[in-house]
Amino acid sequence: MKFLKPHLVVSSSLLLFLLLLLIFHSFIVFHVRLTSNPFSDRYNASSLNHASTKMRHREANTILYALREEIRHDPQAVVNGSSAMKPSRKWVKPVPSLEQPPLNMTQEERTKWFRKSFASFKVLHSDSISRQFSAKVKAFFKPCKQRFFMTWISRIDSFGSRERLSIESVFKWNPLCCLLVISRTMDSEAGEEILQPFRDRGFRVMAAAPDLRYLFKKTPAEEWLRKVEGGDIDPGEVSFAQNLSNILRLAALYKFGGVYIDADVILLRNFYGLRNAIGAQNRDSQTGRWNRLNNAVLAFDKRHPLLFKFIQEFALTFDGNKWGHNGPYLVTRVVTRVANRTGYEFKIMPPFAFYPVDWSHIYSYFISPSDRGHAKWRNAKIMHLQREGYAIHLWNKQSRGLNVEEGSIMHHIFNSHCIFCHSVLEGS
Repeated sequence: MKFLKPHLVVSSSLLLFLLLLLIFHSFIVFHVRLTSNPFSDRYNASSLNHASTKMRHREANTILYALREEIRHDPQAVVNGSSAMKPSRKWVKPVPSLEQPPLNMTQEERTKWFRKSFASFKVLHSDSISRQFSAKVKAFFKPCKQRFFMTWISRIDSFGSRERLSIESVFKWNPLCCLLVISRTMDSEAGEEILQPFRDRGFRVMAAAPDLRYLFKKTPAEEWLRKVEGGDIDPGEVSFAQNLSNILRLAALYKFGGVYIDADVILLRNFYGLRNAIGAQNRDSQTGRWNRLNNAVLAFDKRHPLLFKFIQEFALTFDGNKWGHNGPYLVTRVVTRVANRTGYEFKIMPPFAFYPVDWSHIYSYFISPSDRGHAKWRNAKIMHLQREGYAIHLWNKQSRGLNVEEGSIMHHIFNSHCIFCHSVLEGS
């Protein structure tokens, strides 16, 4: 039997060791470094159209990402065969939100949550910012003959192109009016940036954080606010921000008088002369009588008795667990009761005035005509809107994600009732 010479054995072992070392380093270089941050494109707008591809890559990269984190924390972990994992990010407890109340809680649990989280809800507090509301608004409205109101209880980054278009439509048809946006988040530097282009055009618009104690003073909402501040109220599972908007619009109109519109309402004509009016959302197909009203558009004089009744109903029957109970269904209940009484002079506008299309069919206004018959229907709708429409409610909850197709009814509306007329084709 022949034996290898000692120096050849050593050389072979050395070569084998170097080869294994090279393979190991190749693994580190080509697998770990290339995945230094496999999630870095998560918020890259250009990658949103490749979501499914990203998900497949993300699954493959998960192990490699974990390996990189292990090496970063302990370079010897891989060499020593350790499988111990160390988290790279700390979990951040979410801030309580009025827009997203907790679900699957009992009434007692929700009330306790609301009381515990109350300090986080700045819009409900009276402080140095909100206490400026009265003086600011009185000075702002002093030269105004026509007053418009909006509320915005959501985050500032949610105020998008469609909300701006709503403001544009107000000034498109009512250039001499004053528009007050009642909002804590819009009363900020970021809010000023949104509103400044309108001021540069000479329009009067201002955002102001609400002083709830001032707005609700000497109304039935004053007692409701005391319960809120004391944490003795069940906020319910419906967005409390939405219900706060419901009472704010009523209180503002009762205090000052004017026109309120939701931020997803586009005006189609001048509102000058429209007083003490509320719109029907739909009506019975057989009798022709309205069967539901809506509160997305309201026009009332200062201290109108119907507004007082609305506020009283809100305070006495508040229920945060039923959608619409404190909004559309509330105004419907009250008007049904007082419709034939004296002292409540107001008019109910037909559905086509403010709500020409129901939320379940709003998508049809965003689609371009597919044939000659469809085009004929679209042209007839546009002519009808021009003759009888005052405004159109976009039902943002259902339509926010829809793109405005060129040639659609909404394409015509967006381009005919804008001022800056940019981004009107984008779904937002």
